[in-house]
Amino acid sequence: MQPIPNTVRVCFLLQVRPERLAEYRERHRAVWPDMLQALSETGWHNYSLFLRPDGLLVGYFETPSLEAAQAGMAERGVNARWQAEMAPFFVELEGLRPDEGFLRLEEVFHLE
Repeated sequence: MQPIPNTVRVCFLLQVRPERLAEYRERHRAVWPDMLQALSETGWHNYSLFLRPDGLLVGYFETPSLEAAQAGMAERGVNARWQAEMAPFFVELEGLRPDEGFLRLEEVFHLE
């Protein structure tokens, strides 16, 4: 895979409720096709989620602009529906949607 020019690498954390881990995994085995299309069209590339047994979720994606990628998804009805369904899976969002409430990690090293 060729790197995207001017790519921002984004890594983030969220905490999935332990009692909802199985259902969370199941939901991500069948992400809605229109959600996948929206992510791709708004600049979410090479997107991966990793889940620890205690519910710690690590996400990673690449994008030309985090702000543009988030703004693009905010305009999509499918994203509003997906975020509303996913929000109850997470702890400590303090009223934010999961795609707004994640803790972004600082990149301290990257090997090209």
